[in-house]
Amino acid sequence: MKRILVPTDFSEHAEDALKVAAQIAKKNNSEIIILHMLELPHQTNDAILGGISIPESMLFMKKANEMLDKVSEKPYLDGIEVTEIVKMDKPIHGITQISKEHNIDLIVMGSHGSSGVEELLIGSNTEKVVRNSEIPVLVIKNDIANFTAANVVFASDFSEEAKKPFEKLLNFTKLFDSKIHLVNICTPNSFKPTHVAEEAINEFVDQFNISNYTTQTYNDTNIEKGIINFANRINADIIGMCTHGRTGFAHFFNGSISEGLVNHAVRPVITLKI
Repeated sequence: MKRILVPTDFSEHAEDALKVAAQIAKKNNSEIIILHMLELPHQTNDAILGGISIPESMLFMKKANEMLDKVSEKPYLDGIEVTEIVKMDKPIHGITQISKEHNIDLIVMGSHGSSGVEELLIGSNTEKVVRNSEIPVLVIKNDIANFTAANVVFASDFSEEAKKPFEKLLNFTKLFDSKIHLVNICTPNSFKPTHVAEEAINEFVDQFNISNYTTQTYNDTNIEKGIINFANRINADIIGMCTHGRTGFAHFFNGSISEGLVNHAVRPVITLKI
């Protein structure tokens, strides 16, 4: 994990994400790229400057760069290679483009619980990043002084499509020597006999070289509640969840589940696109 992208709107929650990214970076000698997306007001047909004059746009850019300079001087970033980027673009498009241009391995974003990320990253923008990003997205909900991933939940139906995102999760958990708790959530609408669920998980696990893990089937009224309640039960540090982008996939990979977790779970959530 060489490059971590942290989008910022200079809010408290964005700083919470940056603090966690700094801890991960120090553990793995990673570079952090701090990105501020500058959406100028009064846009017209000009996709870049809109109705803003060039002198005004340069003023906005100058102010944003000054604010990024202050962020980069935070003591918790000492010893980390930090790159600052201000980009005039829509948040989703800009985050995606920068991720590709800089070969980003992980995106870390701050969130405000059920209301989503504030200001430029509010609501549907966060959900779109989670839904569309080919890169794992770690969503942080609060200030975590000592970030750890000792216990990681991976909730899945353990189908063939889940293999690729699980491999990405393994790459992340290797940094922390995590114990992975593989769980199948059984609901009234997605009932499986215990032996069927256990067989699916065991066949899935056999395809990977892992030893520090548990397997569980957990019953609840719906999948989102089941994941949250199971994570609370084992006091998980992170919840891992697949998302299938815009198309949706069976009952488990419905976009609303991963996005709901990002909004409603108190614990950090890492989403991994199929």
